[in-house]
Amino acid sequence: MKLTNQHAITKGELAIVFEGQIRNFIHQTTLFFVIPFKKFDFRQVLSIKFMRRLSVLFYVLVFLWSSNAFSQQNPINDAFTFGEELNFEVSYGWLNLADAKLEINRRSHTQNNRPHYKIDVFGKTKGAATIFGRVNDNWGTYLDTSTIHPSVFYQHIEEGKYRKHEKVSFDQNNNKALVEVFEKDNRTLKSVKEYDLPGRIQDIVSGFYYLRTLDLDELKKGETVLIRGFFDKEIYNIKLIYEGTERLETEIGEKETYIFSPQIPKNKLFRGDYPVKVWVTKDQNKIPVKIKANLFLGSLNFDIINAKGLRNN
Repeated sequence: MKLTNQHAITKGELAIVFEGQIRNFIHQTTLFFVIPFKKFDFRQVLSIKFMRRLSVLFYVLVFLWSSNAFSQQNPINDAFTFGEELNFEVSYGWLNLADAKLEINRRSHTQNNRPHYKIDVFGKTKGAATIFGRVNDNWGTYLDTSTIHPSVFYQHIEEGKYRKHEKVSFDQNNNKALVEVFEKDNRTLKSVKEYDLPGRIQDIVSGFYYLRTLDLDELKKGETVLIRGFFDKEIYNIKLIYEGTERLETEIGEKETYIFSPQIPKNKLFRGDYPVKVWVTKDQNKIPVKIKANLFLGSLNFDIINAKGLRNN
């Protein structure tokens, strides 16, 4: 329906429409639905579904960077180092929903007798968004400092009463992944299963840092990059399209950036053929400064608010 000046959309109506998008995102095989207004409890649905989907969307967007299209056997890392910290604000329209942080531990950690970066991604609701359900999530990786491939991935998910604790141990030489799932207490082992991998692979955190070691200047506008990673017991292959460069004003200054758009299967949550765009600085650091997802109504934005401990000033 086209809105006129006599029928301006209210915040309440917007909330109902937005919740409709979230439900459809969760149940993508169902038809778009009609909400019974009198029976609709926006706070209840938002608390148990929306915040979980919000956190999922964040780490899926981060995961979109896990690329094996560049066949570098021994990438040279001059983009990041110990102690780097990137902070983002997540917003939808006038709502500031959450804070997100990407952090590299200040010291080296040993895995398989080799030095590793310990890298964590944190997502946490804030302000009014906590009324609808608290999210406090952590995904992390132990990234080999030489090969820039992960040895261990872990996730600790706390969303309302929901809990998920998982550890994935990668055997990159033998193309195996051992997945351990723990009970809510994060101590009792619930299940163990081994998976075959199609060669060396990234997880949702390590993939972005691997990309930062690569020479992006060689990309041509319109070129497609194949993405491959392991997450939630599955192998993912997605195409990433390079759209060129753009000068962007950010909280950390004006930056020349690369623009990428992932190819996402059509669904009723997103709007347009390539609804998600990611801006990465065109410098030696190659840090993300903005992610924008165009939804059926409005857009979800991840904007950098500060960056600390960068390798290159």
